[in-house]
Amino acid sequence: MIAIDLGSNSFRCIEYSCKTKQFGRSFERIVKTADRMHETGIISDGAISRVLEALQEADNTLDFSSQTVKAVTTQAMRMASNADDVLQRFKKEGGVTFEVIDADREAFYTLQAVQARLNALQIQSEHFVLIDVGGGSTEIIFYKEGSTESRSFPIGIVTTAQQCEDGEDIYDYLDKQFYMLVDYINVYYQANGNPGAFVATAGTPTTMAAYLLGMNYSDYDVEKINGYKLSLEGTQEALDGLMSLSEDDRAAIIGVGRESLILAGIVIVQKLYDVLGFTEAIVIDDGVREGVAIDYCENK
Repeated sequence: MIAIDLGSNSFRCIEYSCKTKQFGRSFERIVKTADRMHETGIISDGAISRVLEALQEADNTLDFSSQTVKAVTTQAMRMASNADDVLQRFKKEGGVTFEVIDADREAFYTLQAVQARLNALQIQSEHFVLIDVGGGSTEIIFYKEGSTESRSFPIGIVTTAQQCEDGEDIYDYLDKQFYMLVDYINVYYQANGNPGAFVATAGTPTTMAAYLLGMNYSDYDVEKINGYKLSLEGTQEALDGLMSLSEDDRAAIIGVGRESLILAGIVIVQKLYDVLGFTEAIVIDDGVREGVAIDYCENK
């Protein structure tokens, strides 16, 4: 089968065999679904075109007609006033029916994928916190001895970057946005104790890990990313190094479409280290699309 995750910034597909439980070919494009949504409240014509182009490229690569396709979409489509019309266009012109999933389902898929990867890496933790920083929202997911608690916050890399003129604006903006997130974390810690491990998924932590490992976009190696220990000091090293480059050079390393967003993403992640009380995170590449695939095969 093929699992598709259309997020607020990226479009990600992957093949998965229900029989062997192995992932196959994958496809990813930056589509900026949430582009200017903070101003308009709608998915723009430009974003629609980028998603349709990505659907065509993915179909050419993976051949949607040859396999079952399960496609989900998240925060941008949850918020857009024109979501129904946009999804009809994706179905009619792209040949794919997307399901808009709520924040709880998004957290479920992410956690399922990350737990499977942690188990494969033989990294065991009975109590951990998982962050998923997306284009339009940030999910905080707590797992403790089989129990899960999560919440989604409207803090994303696209929406943050597009509302701020420069680095100082990003810090000031996030200081104001984080108060609800901090309250949620403090209440959880008081009731359940501090988690033993911090796990980070999505494009920003994986991009930082790749940069620190000396990779560029064309030679990204997921096997080296999964399980990478990203220190807080390492996030600053990645930030300083990436921001010292021109946008073209930065794009060659982290991918076209991410070059103007990486500052916002790294600052969000750094603030999460601070409020969660960690100086190191385990980086995992797997996310919603992998969780969709695993769940589909377990329940079909």
